[in-house]
Amino acid sequence: MATKSANSSFTSAVSAITSAFGDPTRRAVYLFAREHEDGVTAAQVAKKFDVHPNVARHHLDKLAAGGYLEVGVDRHHGGAGRPSKTYRASGEVELQFPVRSDDLVLTLLGRTLAMLPHDKAEEVAEEVGQQYGQAMAAGLRGEDLTAGHRSLRSALQAVADALTAHGFAAHADQRNNELRIINNHCPFGDVAIEHPVICAVDRGMVKGMLKAIYGETSPEISASLPQGDTFCATTV
Repeated sequence: MATKSANSSFTSAVSAITSAFGDPTRRAVYLFAREHEDGVTAAQVAKKFDVHPNVARHHLDKLAAGGYLEVGVDRHHGGAGRPSKTYRASGEVELQFPVRSDDLVLTLLGRTLAMLPHDKAEEVAEEVGQQYGQAMAAGLRGEDLTAGHRSLRSALQAVADALTAHGFAAHADQRNNELRIINNHCPFGDVAIEHPVICAVDRGMVKGMLKAIYGETSPEISASLPQGDTFCATTV
């Protein structure tokens, strides 16, 4: 029993640290915050790493939720409006776990898919994403989650919220009478730039979640970082 409990604690610790630090940008944001004793703001992080303030805030809040950053108020704020939040490193964090394992797995995935014909690689990537999306949908909570009992817009917002929880910083919007999910951050990082076929995983995740909570759809990638866009978009 003690061994089982120890293994459970170890697994929980690994999951928590991987969730907080598994993204290369998030690791860099944490190290940046550690360099500033008075803390940093989302605006400072956005400028430092050339990302949208919402993306910077997402990384900071993720680190704060894990207990790696403490949230305070900018004491030097002298202008009008609400003072900015500051994020300060909450003591030393021992990064003894293999926090770069996600990078290795993604690189392996990208190179493996690159060995397949393009159509087959996209098919495999989308299928994996769809299965994962269905599993994610099974963990969603709320009213009227049964397929067929939601509007498409409502379903897309639920999907966007789930993607955000997985590091995509996503939101739903409508453009030219088309509904889209916009991802302001790609947790696949540079691997997706090098192997764009991984974008099919995103499409599959959206398709899988929508199938579970709305019904059959045919989502398409309409914008992506590998194509030179500043964000990724999946249109339904």
